[in-house]
Amino acid sequence: MTSDTTQTELVTEDDSVIDSVIDDLREPVARARVVLWDFDGPICALFAGHSAQRVAIDLVEWLERQGLHGLLTDEERESLDPHVVLRAVDRRHPGSDLVDELEKRLTQEELRATNLAMPTPYADPLIRTWTAVGARLAVTTNNSPLVVHEYLTSRGLTSCFAPHVYGRTRELSHLKPHPHCLNQALNAMGAAPSSALMIGDTPSDYLAAQEAGVPFLGYARNDQKEKLLRDAGAEVVVGSLEPVLKLLRGQA
Repeated sequence: MTSDTTQTELVTEDDSVIDSVIDDLREPVARARVVLWDFDGPICALFAGHSAQRVAIDLVEWLERQGLHGLLTDEERESLDPHVVLRAVDRRHPGSDLVDELEKRLTQEELRATNLAMPTPYADPLIRTWTAVGARLAVTTNNSPLVVHEYLTSRGLTSCFAPHVYGRTRELSHLKPHPHCLNQALNAMGAAPSSALMIGDTPSDYLAAQEAGVPFLGYARNDQKEKLLRDAGAEVVVGSLEPVLKLLRGQA
């Protein structure tokens, strides 16, 4: 994994671009006493060195070896998203041994991916700065909490979040866009939704935040991600976490 400094140098934006974004961020960042982070995307690129598409294909092939080719639709089979595959099986066989085995296989692949995960530029210093100025942080993710703990430990970030990591459980119907993990975090931290801010990179993150009543900050590493977020309804979207960090450091 790379250092904070290396990641910062990779995506430094023009100061005028940063300044133009900061005004949109000022109010939600100033109001946030609790920050709920999605994991894969805002904190790191989990599958930077271990393709999520390959993981999805492997899960589909495993199902087919069990004689379950017809369990998935063509669209689900070709989605190349492991969570789509997992949810599809759970809808048809909720709480089954088949779902448990599939979830365990996905967790193993996520843990393997953690070793090659790339920190999202500016995420590490932003997490530390937000903690230093008094905000409380939680992870609210569809990934396994084992994976989150492993990654945070490797980056020396565990103390910024502990014990507030809320990830995938056996209740797969609670995966985002269901707001379950957000509500868990808010309840455990004794926080009102209006005092929180969620940082996410997918429409399901936005929809979960909406359902939970939590203000949302979209992180979009490319134009396609931004379009998906804005089409879902997200109003404040950044292409880099640098403006958020600059704003916080100005307030510190």
